[in-house]
Amino acid sequence: MRILIAEDDQVLADGLLRTLRSAGAAVDHVASGSEADAALMTNNEFDLLILDLGLPKMHGLEVLKRLRSRGSTLPVLILTAADSVEERVKGLDYGADDYMAKPFSLQELEARVRALTRRGMGGATSQIKHGPLIYDQSGRVATIDGKMVELSARELGLLEVLLQRAGRLVSKDQLVERLCEWGEEVSNNAIEVYIHRLRKKIEKGPIRIATVRGLGYCLEKIPG
Repeated sequence: MRILIAEDDQVLADGLLRTLRSAGAAVDHVASGSEADAALMTNNEFDLLILDLGLPKMHGLEVLKRLRSRGSTLPVLILTAADSVEERVKGLDYGADDYMAKPFSLQELEARVRALTRRGMGGATSQIKHGPLIYDQSGRVATIDGKMVELSARELGLLEVLLQRAGRLVSKDQLVERLCEWGEEVSNNAIEVYIHRLRKKIEKGPIRIATVRGLGYCLEKIPG
């Protein structure tokens, strides 16, 4: 899961970064509206935008308005002051998916993030199924035939991306974009290593990660 946080309060931003990273997300942060707008125009791999309205250089509502004018359906969670009812209404009218009034519980924010990202991927539950493989996005637990599969944080992230696009080709560049934060160096060779490790743990029965040389990977079910 890749999340962009647009928040100019550094203390709050640091708390959000710690909370969401500990939940397994790759999280990037900007502190102004103009930076958020630029990031959203150049990166299509975010799964969620957490948007403060009172941003410097460009108001959060303008960031949202510009995002939707480009045809983006990216889920947006607005953060706003508790008494700014008018701004909350405008945000929802401009295309926000949910909002939270400050101060808020980080536990509740995690739950809303999970709900919005599930909605963005067209899922009503936190579970993604692929044959005998089930991945619980909420608990970040993978099982095959009911038995837990021990996966590292990076392997879980990789599995989540492949499951979200099961049956479709995912390039190495797309995997890097979805798994890595700004400034995090992950080479194509490293992706190959992660794929190799993941294969050893999940390729049981009718599940396999097919390699299309020079193009990428595809999670498949082998006909029985």
